[in-house]
Amino acid sequence: MSPKKEIKTPVMQSFNFDDNWEDLLENKEFVKVFLSDVLEDYILKQRWYGGKASKLKYIELTEYFRIQQFGEVYYGLILEVDFVEAFYQHYFLPIAFVTDENFADKDRILPISIQGKKGYIIDAINLESFRKLVFERILTALPKDTTKVQYHKSLLFNNVSYESSRFMGLEQSNTSLVFNEKYVLKFFRRLFADKNPDYEMSRFLSEKKEFKNTPVYLGSINIVDSDGVNITIGLMQEMVPNEGDAWNYMLKELDNVFCNLEHKNINIHSLPNTEMFQRLKISEIPHQIIDWAGLNLFEKVKTLAKRTAQMHIALGSEFEETAFTPTHFNDDYTVWLKNRMLYQFQNRLNTIENNLHKLDGLALELAHELLDKKNVIRKRFITFDWTKLKGERIRVHGDYHLGQVLVKNDDFYILDFEGEPESTIRDRKVKQPPLKDVAGLFRSFHYAIYATVFNNIDAHYKASQEDLFKAGEILYCYITGLFLGTYVTETQNANLNLGYNQERIFILKYCLLEKAVYELGYELNSRPQWAVIPLKGIHNIINH
Repeated sequence: MSPKKEIKTPVMQSFNFDDNWEDLLENKEFVKVFLSDVLEDYILKQRWYGGKASKLKYIELTEYFRIQQFGEVYYGLILEVDFVEAFYQHYFLPIAFVTDENFADKDRILPISIQGKKGYIIDAINLESFRKLVFERILTALPKDTTKVQYHKSLLFNNVSYESSRFMGLEQSNTSLVFNEKYVLKFFRRLFADKNPDYEMSRFLSEKKEFKNTPVYLGSINIVDSDGVNITIGLMQEMVPNEGDAWNYMLKELDNVFCNLEHKNINIHSLPNTEMFQRLKISEIPHQIIDWAGLNLFEKVKTLAKRTAQMHIALGSEFEETAFTPTHFNDDYTVWLKNRMLYQFQNRLNTIENNLHKLDGLALELAHELLDKKNVIRKRFITFDWTKLKGERIRVHGDYHLGQVLVKNDDFYILDFEGEPESTIRDRKVKQPPLKDVAGLFRSFHYAIYATVFNNIDAHYKASQEDLFKAGEILYCYITGLFLGTYVTETQNANLNLGYNQERIFILKYCLLEKAVYELGYELNSRPQWAVIPLKGIHNIINH
């Protein structure tokens, strides 16, 4: 026997409690054993746990509540994970007691004996009986729920009964369950002391605005904590049958586009270019570009631009619910924005300086340009003069990219309104210029073009990487020009105020620069060979 087992065996045998399962959370000894002896090991292995880069200090139980029906009881725990680096995060963990030996080791949190019954504490989401109970609690929710655990049901969620449930698949930060192969219940694992923006935006777009191109809101679970704060733990939506996300769709389309360079014998150096941010209609795109890239790609970009505009029109057309009423630029917003930008930019500068040795070729050249022009970029962030801006700020998606869009029958459905993962919940709810989302999508188009080159250059492109990048930049200008032309026309026709033309270009450039700087930190830390993509994005803006 290894020394480790000699230490652990007596501890494991001591987990015997005489309390009822219903009263177990009142037992301080159980809570102590649960939090200190086993939970840390368990939580570190979970995909949804977001604190892996930090050193865990201890776990506290801040709240617990019953999730129950007809005498069947489970517990929802809100855990505070404290880190050595002096910050903390909150997580949601529902637990159940099972006596079934069939539960896989990885699903067991704690071997335990309750009133002589041997079994295990497990994450309740692994139990079908728990999933069924939660589904039925949402289905039977009362219109005005004032209890601690508040279930809510949309009027659209009727004449349904439980048939089946399963895990949706690989996810990072949340756990999604599919019910009856028609509905999705997303459990938020990382919690914030407020309603989750995904819940707020989904409910608002579905119930108030009847926006068709997002999964329909059907219900939710919120809890009221001991401070009276409403915290979202679950969101139920209709499942959208789909052919995958727009990111993978775009990669396939772009692969064909780059293959066409050879198949159609296209001279990259004679392709006509267009000015960046020039608003275009399909009829204004030169026939050489249409022949090369195909009409279908541009038709899809136009559809996505329309859906994005319609989302913003819905989000910008509210005059009762203050969380969604449009507002103008002011001093408070400007101070918030500049502080955020300068902090982030300084952080990325430090990252670049520490990682220059990982870069070569074009990436290294562009990194040196960025460092040489750091004061120019900093000035760009500081000279945000709101007094000249006439447009409106609204609630936006906040983390809008091709991976957040589903493709279905030549149409697009927009998902996941949680906002930027690095931001606080308060920052995610700040009203922003709608063009912030447009900039997010433009950066995603830019990424898709470069990712296609990186992923396939060794396989089946004959042109040099330099020429492929050149062709990609030309295509990027046409894709974004067409998107902008369609988007601006749609929003203007609906009286969503984006400001005058120069203002729109100023905001778009500002947001693109912000997004590319944000991306740069991720790439330098995770995959330095891709750092060239945000570096090229920054280069395009500061030299435009």
